[in-house]
Parts: sequence; C-alpha cells; structure tokens
Amino acid sequence: MKQEIKIVISGGGTGGHVFPAIAIADALRQKDKNINILFVGAKDKLEMERVPAAGYSIEGLPVTGFQRRLTYKNILFFYNLLLSMIRAVKILRKFKPDVVVGVGGYASGPVVRAAATRGIPVLIQEQNSYAGVTNRLLANKADRICVAYEGMEKYFPAEKVLLTGNPVRLDLHDIYGKRPEAKKFFRIKGDKKIMLVLGGSLGAGSINQVISKNIGIIIENGIELIWQTGRAGFNSAKLVADKTGSEAVHAYEFVSRMDLAYAAADLVISRAGAITVSELCLTGKPAILVPSPNVAEDHQTKNAMALVGENAALMVKDAESAEKLIPTAIDLMNDDKKMEDLKKNISKMALPGSAGQIADEILKLVKPEQE
Repeated sequence: MKQEIKIVISGGGTGGHVFPAIAIADALRQKDKNINILFVGAKDKLEMERVPAAGYSIEGLPVTGFQRRLTYKNILFFYNLLLSMIRAVKILRKFKPDVVVGVGGYASGPVVRAAATRGIPVLIQEQNSYAGVTNRLLANKADRICVAYEGMEKYFPAEKVLLTGNPVRLDLHDIYGKRPEAKKFFRIKGDKKIMLVLGGSLGAGSINQVISKNIGIIIENGIELIWQTGRAGFNSAKLVADKTGSEAVHAYEFVSRMDLAYAAADLVISRAGAITVSELCLTGKPAILVPSPNVAEDHQTKNAMALVGENAALMVKDAESAEKLIPTAIDLMNDDKKMEDLKKNISKMALPGSAGQIADEILKLVKPEQE
C-alpha cells in the first residue's frame, strides 16, 4: 500500500447520511492516523456544519435535489449539476484519492461518477432497506456496496453487495455508566424517568406538535423530557417549554452529545430512519417509533416493523400520533416488565462493528503502489 492513503467521502443532506459518513471516517482514523480524509458535500446542507465540527475538512458542491413536479427549479437543478460535475473533477484531480466513498445524498452522484470515470475505486454505503435513488443510479460504477439489510440484491449487483449493518457514532458503542454525566450535562435533577424525543436532524413536525399539545400531561406524570426539535421546530417548542415554567423540560434544536442523550433516556420516541434504528439497537433503548409518511416506498415503516415483529419496539402511525402517542408512552414507562422486554429484544438486533468493517473494505480497495 501507499505510505499515505487518501480517501474522499461524499454525500450528506441529512443526519442519516452525515453521521454514518463521520463514523466511517473515525473508523478509518482508528486504523491508521495518517489516512488523509476529505469530505465532499452539498453547499448549505447539514454536512457543511457537522463535518468540520467532527474535525474533518470538507468541500461544498452547488448540487441540489430534483423536484418531482413541473417547476422552473429543475432548470437550476441541471445547471447546478453541471457545475458540481466540473467541481467534483477538479477536487479529485487536486486531492488524488485512492478510494472514493459515497454515502448517498446529493453530493454523492457527481463525485462517484467523476471517480469512476477516472478509474478510482468506489465504495457505496446504503443505510436503508429501500435503496436511495442516488445509490441505485451509481451501483454499476461501484466496486463494493455495503448494506444494512438482507435482500438488497434486488437493487444492486449481488456480487458487489456485503451486509455490514449501519455505522453509528463511535461514542454510542459504550454508553453504560454515563448516566450521571448525562444528567449533569442536561441539568437534570432528581430521579424521574426520562423521555428522549428525537425528530431527526431536520426535525419532525407532527411529533413536535404532539409533544407541544401534551407537555402538561408529560409533566403531570412526573416525566423528565429531553426534546430535540430540529431547526424548524425549535423556536415554537422553546416558547412552549418556557411557558410551562418547569425545570423538567429541556428543549434543544440539536443535541451535540447523543451518547449522553441515549445514556440519560429511559424511553426514546423517534422517527424510524435507518441510522436511528441502528443506534437504538446498539444502545439497547426501549422505543416508540413514529415512521415518517414522507419517505420513498414507506421504508421507515418497514424499518419499524422489523423491530415490532421481534417485540423489540412499539410503533405508532404518524396519522394516529396525536391521539395515541403520549398515552402509549406513559403506559409503557409505567410498565417495567414491558420496558425490560423491549430493552432485551432490541439489544439482540444490534450489529456492532459496522464502521470498522466498512473501513476494512475501503482499505482493501486501495491499489498497491506501483514499482
């Protein structure tokens, strides 16, 4: 192998793409601190903030999403795509990576296509049970495709597919013993049961609305609330939280220490994105999943049902959340046996070591240095 290995990791848009990408980078660094890693993301998206915060360099592309309706914005899409293709080629020429990794999202397309055209080995990581459009289009250009679910050969060439599970943040691999630190971090006093509500990196409007309307009931039942609202829902949620005057409500736009959030939580209420599901399995947390109705092929419901079928989580449909979510949560938090059963069963579904396995596959693609 070369003395210095250079890796480009491309993609992003949501936490479901960004955080696995960072986990892969961290795993690569653990294997060899001299590996040089460059991220390429979409300008003005989550990765442009979170990747530098994790200690990595990132370049931005002007690429945007294609609108599935007739709109002038699609003219801008093709213009930005062309600019992004040109920019991607320039980045690869300058950085000279040994391998390019695509994690899905807008920026993956131009970078992976440019890499394949230049003969640079490519690895794709697909998080969901329903493969994203970008990854499906890029599959034939990839040398290896790492997936988190069985049966992904229906989307990708079978000979390229490897079941690895989803990479999650390294600090989530061992949260036990962190509860005292977590309570201090979130300024939690006393020994109330703690409910963690997650809307994902972009927030979940319906979940936030349910919490807002039922905040009094949550407080009356002696529950401490850690509430990640996402950017769009934070201001209104903060007003609701402040209006209660209760020290038991902790609202955040974004939680920077998810290891401590999971360590604190007795119960998690969340969407059923693939990465969140993987994190719940790894941390062994009882959960009520509210699948988003606004995703391709309803894949969040499929993710949730995979746990429900193993008595490893409960599910409340988004359309029924206003009526059922909080009563279901309160009943569950008062049922110690059910909570323990969910904890045991969800822990059995964890696939630890995914990031390290993917990192190994990336390093296998590095071409030996020519004599």
